[in-house]
Amino acid sequence: MSVTGDSDTREYIAAEQALDAICQQFLGWLASDSSPATVSAYTRDLKSLTTFMLRPDRADEAVLPTDWQALDVPMLRRFLGAERSRGLAPRSLARRRAAISRFCSWLVDQGILAHNPAGLVQTPRLPDHLPRPVDIDSLSRFLDCPHDGTPLAIRDQAMLELLYGSGLRLSELVSLDLDMLETRRLRVRGKGDKPRQLPIGSRARQALDAWLMVRGQLASPDETALFVGQQGKRLGQRGVQLRLVTQAKQRGLPEHLHPHRLRHSFASHLLESSGDLRAVQELLGHAHLSTTQIYTRLDWQQLASAYDQAHPRARRQRQTETVTDARLTTPAAFTSREDDPQ
Repeated sequence: MSVTGDSDTREYIAAEQALDAICQQFLGWLASDSSPATVSAYTRDLKSLTTFMLRPDRADEAVLPTDWQALDVPMLRRFLGAERSRGLAPRSLARRRAAISRFCSWLVDQGILAHNPAGLVQTPRLPDHLPRPVDIDSLSRFLDCPHDGTPLAIRDQAMLELLYGSGLRLSELVSLDLDMLETRRLRVRGKGDKPRQLPIGSRARQALDAWLMVRGQLASPDETALFVGQQGKRLGQRGVQLRLVTQAKQRGLPEHLHPHRLRHSFASHLLESSGDLRAVQELLGHAHLSTTQIYTRLDWQQLASAYDQAHPRARRQRQTETVTDARLTTPAAFTSREDDPQ
């Protein structure tokens, strides 16, 4: 290797270490009030940004950046443009920009940057995404389907009932310990390590009691986790996801099932019955009510019925019209829930 090559390598390593040292300080700060999954995602995002800033084909920059003051609006736009060009989905691109924006805000607080460059950079607008809950009747048949009675099947039943009955996040489910379980309630720690208490429904309580009777057949003697795998240790997130897919196939549920969809179903079904948005917010552990409001979608039939009964012009028309009016109230006259653009 030439002397010039050695010099370039040393320069690259020094620049990478300087940038990474600041990233590690930020990630340590982030870990104090964020979940391990969030810290892991931010680590990947910052690694991608660092790699871009130090890329070998840097024809548009004269020297390697040795501190984060080099991160400005043009560079951030080039980075996000490159990420989009290599096929990063709009939702992933928006999440990456949000992570960098939080990092830049921290850099501003530390006096490293004068302003947050991410505030002047936009990512493509994301389409509104409404969660699609599992139909109540289909989900009831699925949960009531008999299983083979093995410890693993009993454990899976308890997890299913708890995910749907209490609206748990996947991360909250796998982090449950035995001492967080009480007779009629559950103590969990959600995003930002925020504690909350959740009620345990009768069906979930029955399933949990059945699991606790056989848990000792799988769990290691010193294991504190509520749910364990075949090795006797705490069951991980991926393990739960795979078991839900397996159960859906075995029980004949003709849809993809994942833990977050059960949480969606919990929120949607509870709102349909109670209409209490504030209570659902508390149960889900949402910091902002606007997050919970995505579950307030109404079925077109409910909307049309309410309109017909309440609006004065609708009442007057119903009194004067006969056959034509009757045709407008049939199910075929309304767009289905899945096709509703709102």
